[in-house]
Amino acid sequence: MQDHVVPPLVEPTTEGSLADLPARNAARNPHRVAFSKKADGRWVDVTAAQFHDEVRAVAKGLVAAGVRTGDRVGIMCKTRYEWTVVDFAAWTAGAVPVPIYETSSAEQVLWILKDSGARGIVVETPAHEATIAEVRDDLPELEHVWQVDAGGIHALAQAGAGVDDAALEAAREGVDRTSVATIIYTSGTTGRPKGCQLTHDNFMALSENAVRRLEQVVRREGASTLLFLPLAHVFARFIEVLCVDGEARMGHSADIKNLLTDFANFKPTFILSVPRVFEKIYNSAEQKATAEGKGKIFATAADTAIAWSTALDNGGAGLGLRLRHAVFDRLVYGKLRAAMGGQVLYAVSGGAPLGTRLGHFFRGIGVTVLEGYGLTETTAPATVNIPERVKIGTVGPPLPGVGIRIADDGEVLIRGNNVFASYHNNDDATSAAIQDGWFHTGDIGELDEDGYLRITGRKKELLVTAGGKNVAPAVLEDRLRAHPLVSQCIVVGDQKPFIAALVTLDPEMYPAWAKNNGVEGVTLEQARTNDVVRAEIQRAVDDANKAVSKAESIRKFAILEGDFTEENGYLTPSMKLKRNIVLKDFHDDVEAIYA
Repeated sequence: MQDHVVPPLVEPTTEGSLADLPARNAARNPHRVAFSKKADGRWVDVTAAQFHDEVRAVAKGLVAAGVRTGDRVGIMCKTRYEWTVVDFAAWTAGAVPVPIYETSSAEQVLWILKDSGARGIVVETPAHEATIAEVRDDLPELEHVWQVDAGGIHALAQAGAGVDDAALEAAREGVDRTSVATIIYTSGTTGRPKGCQLTHDNFMALSENAVRRLEQVVRREGASTLLFLPLAHVFARFIEVLCVDGEARMGHSADIKNLLTDFANFKPTFILSVPRVFEKIYNSAEQKATAEGKGKIFATAADTAIAWSTALDNGGAGLGLRLRHAVFDRLVYGKLRAAMGGQVLYAVSGGAPLGTRLGHFFRGIGVTVLEGYGLTETTAPATVNIPERVKIGTVGPPLPGVGIRIADDGEVLIRGNNVFASYHNNDDATSAAIQDGWFHTGDIGELDEDGYLRITGRKKELLVTAGGKNVAPAVLEDRLRAHPLVSQCIVVGDQKPFIAALVTLDPEMYPAWAKNNGVEGVTLEQARTNDVVRAEIQRAVDDANKAVSKAESIRKFAILEGDFTEENGYLTPSMKLKRNIVLKDFHDDVEAIYA
């Protein structure tokens, strides 16, 4: 076994709760701009004092509605300012918010609300309210539904006008850091989602230590972030707490189509995202440059950025490289940074491996990606790269107060202030996941000499070929998905004579790629069998194969009709592939490869 434990930077305590943060900030600096929220197409500032007042007003509304200490309140909503208000209002009323993805089906909503025993739910739209209506008869404990778009938040605040401060304080009596703060249901790649009970301390201790460790990011002058990932996901939820705790200005944007416009107007200094977004940014820039006849310039600029970033890890760039980098900074890199608002210095990436090429590219253009690693059960980040020492290709060292252990079979184990309390109503799953104080992640990884973690695969996803070779599919899949033509892929080959892959084409990137590569008249449906397209996918496969041995390499591939999406049930809301469902539904396609 191999261990690396980092002691906390902040003294542990059981006192306080997340409800204390808005009041603390309002008392400390009431006029500081805490949020900027979208209103009629423009950004309107919200001070710390205003946020505190809104939170207390809504919290009193919850108390007036009969919500009591420990009661669960669902939130089904896109990422928007009102979500954060309701989140902190629930904590201020002593309640336990339960996030639900706004894309969830009626069956998924029923399971989460019933399993959690929710007394009320805040929904965003009439469509969401209609989804609740479908299952309302099976939810006898659900007493209230408040709709944001119908003025539900304002109505809550009005209803609470008669609740005095003493009653609000009494509602939170007995709540401390050891209390459950939220129940977040896992994405459910297999079976029913499990409800992770995260405590106030999971968020607070992790946030306090992360703020100290990442001061350059969170506490720099004018620090701000534009949150666009779903707040139903633990990653965005932790950043929400981190910004309130670290007093960084935060905005919300749920419209991915207008994200670049929001970036330009909001001008964040750091962002959080998933690798797929960074891949899209790179691929879109590449295809746009190619369409404008500047493909070779972009390729040279990209190679220069990667070389410059790589040189940083080896004593710094030479004079020639520095000069080329300065030229491309004016021609290319500055425009890419401007597209992200012009102020972004750092990006925090999680959810899947970013890949060394993209990591070096973005650092080379002036946006350092701090890749991290964590799960719902670890309140999001367990490890993260730190600004003063980034190791591209790793997910960084443990955060203060967190320990990482590599078991004898390579599994990554975690313990510390971020590890969840238990699964709701599921003692068997809890005892299976946490053994001797260590949470078993199911991921395979390794620690280097400096305690930086590298994730190499999923324990349950390891393929064993007919020849007995163990293959981690994630390495190949991540490389393949980085290609602009590839949307999703799944590597197969368990108990088969060789490794193969099922690939789907990216409908957003295909038109530009087709135009740039002389197949503009070929439809997306026809592209599956087009020689030019197949040759390009083969090149992507060849590139992915460079990351593995010959015995682990992809020998054949098939391009499928359609795509793997959340809507058709093949991806979770957090964009994880439901491998068992894909393999079941595309069994014939897999068998055809080996026929």
